[in-house]
Amino acid sequence: MKRNILLILIVQLIILTTVKAQTTFNLYKDVIPGSKPIKNEEVSETEGGILRISKITVPTLTAYIPEKQDAKRTAVVICPGGGYWIVAADHEGAAIAKEFNKKGITAFVLKYRLPNENAMQNKEIGPLQDAQQAIKTVRDSAAKWNIDPAHVGIMGFSAGGHLASTAGTHFMKSVIDNKENTNLRPDFMILIYPVISFNDAYGHIGSRDQLLGKNPLPEKIKEYSNELQITSKTPPTFLVHASDDDVVSPLNSTLFYESLLKNHIPAELHLYQNGGHGFGLHRKNTSDEWMDRCFDWMKVNKLRN
Repeated sequence: MKRNILLILIVQLIILTTVKAQTTFNLYKDVIPGSKPIKNEEVSETEGGILRISKITVPTLTAYIPEKQDAKRTAVVICPGGGYWIVAADHEGAAIAKEFNKKGITAFVLKYRLPNENAMQNKEIGPLQDAQQAIKTVRDSAAKWNIDPAHVGIMGFSAGGHLASTAGTHFMKSVIDNKENTNLRPDFMILIYPVISFNDAYGHIGSRDQLLGKNPLPEKIKEYSNELQITSKTPPTFLVHASDDDVVSPLNSTLFYESLLKNHIPAELHLYQNGGHGFGLHRKNTSDEWMDRCFDWMKVNKLRN
């Protein structure tokens, strides 16, 4: 009997510790920028073992705080994928954040608004507003979370990679209220099988349709094809893609990488022969872990010890 009680207490302690390490809060304290009055009809469901959150109109940020923080005090904002239709918040969000925590890195999973004309005045900037606000929130509260404001990066998977790369290439233009003039440039980008381009040849048209509509103007396609938006100020970038990805062409990553090199931006690309799309933390049938390569890259770039 005493043993059973002890086990229950241990389990409860583990649960309480986990809850304490994760805090979810609304991204905006007051009015959500560019929003229209609409009923919150957010839906969370699991399909094929994947948590899918749809109809997001109220964005949140979940902080994952490591027990022992790395001396570099690095933080990463994570943007899960989902084609701008859904947010795959677990295997491309929470699971990744917990891996960062193991290395002493603070992680924040962004549940960003999905483009919706009924909920947004301008749906093409809605997700970017949330990404910029997430970076601003982390930097403005850096002391609270014991973070170095000069070590705040952004990470994205699939369409979340498009959002992350947009934040990393469009930071000169603020689409949020930023009276404090907080630096909105991420200090580094981590892009995993990312949507980068919106062109007809190799872009992901489903994501483009969701963000820009079915018949976007050519200048809009160019504006949001982020391989064309790289400058000498673009942050250092780590990329992962699989050659057999039949959902998002690996050319999205390779051409982004080539443009980074042309602009003398520190960059590393891991192009695996197999893996398909949406593999999250682990590719099947291999012992190689891309996240180990990512941690090595972060160390080389002095983003962690």
